[in-house]
Amino acid sequence: MKDIAKFIAGFERFQEKYFRDEQSVFSRLRRGQRPRALVISCCDSRVDPAMLTGADPGDLFVVRNVANLVPPYRDDSEAPGIRAAIEFAVKNLGVEHIIVLGHSSCGGIQALMEGEGISANNYEFIGAWVGIARRAREQVLRELPQKPPAVQARACEQAALLISLENLLSFPWIRERVDNNALELHGWHFDIETGELLAYSAESATFSPLVRQAAP
Repeated sequence: MKDIAKFIAGFERFQEKYFRDEQSVFSRLRRGQRPRALVISCCDSRVDPAMLTGADPGDLFVVRNVANLVPPYRDDSEAPGIRAAIEFAVKNLGVEHIIVLGHSSCGGIQALMEGEGISANNYEFIGAWVGIARRAREQVLRELPQKPPAVQARACEQAALLISLENLLSFPWIRERVDNNALELHGWHFDIETGELLAYSAESATFSPLVRQAAP
């Protein structure tokens, strides 16, 4: 009950900030939303896209799932919720940016790296879902076979992020907008330990600091 009281008090602060007068943010937003970016992020409670970016209500259209994965485009009913959200953001809202936001110490990627251990833990759905990024796991085990598990997991987090970017381009209406410079894709990796934000550069094929780690 203490947790619920905290959340209710938090909503009251939110209400005070955003509904205090007719010039408030929601006096505009009640007429509709026009976010400029879609963020696909992890469900992890430590990784809140709006908090990390300092976004106000209406700034971001957010899709969250385990390990911030994007399934490839298929004209069928598999994972329709994720595809429907992406479609709405791109076709209806006309977002100009799609940010796939990964992070360190990701439980979903850890489950992927465990492989067969997923079934042993009695998970019913996670194995099939993180299997979207199975190629990332295979790549890491092939290229970094002797590295410590933590190093392999971080490499897999970033490799899986690139698979999601690749899968976004399999959506024909995303590919068309990217080719016409109407839409830009971004791959970001948030380091929970240091506070650093890395961004993927297609030119160098590496992740490099977009915002360097927090000063001690």
